[in-house]
Amino acid sequence: MKTTAIALGVAALALALPVTAQSGAGTTPGPSEIVAAAPASEWIAIAPEDLLVMTLAPGAEGKAREVVIQLMPPPFSQGWVENIRTLARAGWYDGIAVTRVQDNYVVQWGDPHAEDEARAKPLPDGLRVMRADAYTANATTIAIHEMPPSEGKRSVHHGRGDAYAEFTGFTRGWPTAYDHEREWPVHCYGMVGVGRSYSPDTGSGAELYTVIGHAPRHLDRNIALVGRVVEGIEHLSSLPRGTGPLGFYKDPAQNVPIRSIRVASDLPEGERPRFEYLSTEGETFARYADARANRRDPFFIVPAGGADICNIPVPVRRMGDE
Repeated sequence: MKTTAIALGVAALALALPVTAQSGAGTTPGPSEIVAAAPASEWIAIAPEDLLVMTLAPGAEGKAREVVIQLMPPPFSQGWVENIRTLARAGWYDGIAVTRVQDNYVVQWGDPHAEDEARAKPLPDGLRVMRADAYTANATTIAIHEMPPSEGKRSVHHGRGDAYAEFTGFTRGWPTAYDHEREWPVHCYGMVGVGRSYSPDTGSGAELYTVIGHAPRHLDRNIALVGRVVEGIEHLSSLPRGTGPLGFYKDPAQNVPIRSIRVASDLPEGERPRFEYLSTEGETFARYADARANRRDPFFIVPAGGADICNIPVPVRRMGDE
């Protein structure tokens, strides 16, 4: 694919950084320190249209629980992403629930009565139906959606290969895998996907899940990934584990009610969360990825010499927290 040469160039830049680079009084900066020193020009704002605000019922102590999800940008999973916006704007998600919490795997939410035709919530009109080949994007589609230099190039991560794909890297701030013809997002911690039944069903977006354990990369290219949790994952990962098959709650009373899910751009301006992510094409991200793969800060004795794609989480922060 035509971005490969650019990707390799970014990787070479990162790998060329001095292994013994020091900061301050003879100490090597860790990944978080590298990110903290990133210039403002390397942070990219996330559009409110690309953020979902999910409000759970308060916890046992009455504390509010809010989860913010960033939706996947083009060219990936756009049919499902548009469905999710449609469902949110129709108020369809209001009153559904978390029904499954499987340890070291996923938290899943949807209509608790989806299997009961008489009680299931009717879906809004206009939802798109996608085919399984939309789980990935081809070279032509990626070229059409190529962004300006600060947003659109792919960078190769630092590793010794990947068990699930020929290559892995980052596109527009998202972890992806690819070969010479197609590219797809991957199942890292906090990623959000679309629940579905057996193929050819691909799901509508009415049932969603997020990863709360070791990256289930075997799901890549088998399910639509549509986003990632950027804040509030603890409200999902700390929920009691389900004791039914696959971690579903046996007792409906255990379901965790979801009060609402809103597109951030539909909220009053003063209530919209504002986030930004560190450009994966900049010099800081190259240094950060190298530091994740080769820890040289004082605690570490032996640098690993590589990192799984999911062990290089893309930094995301609330705007104003810099």
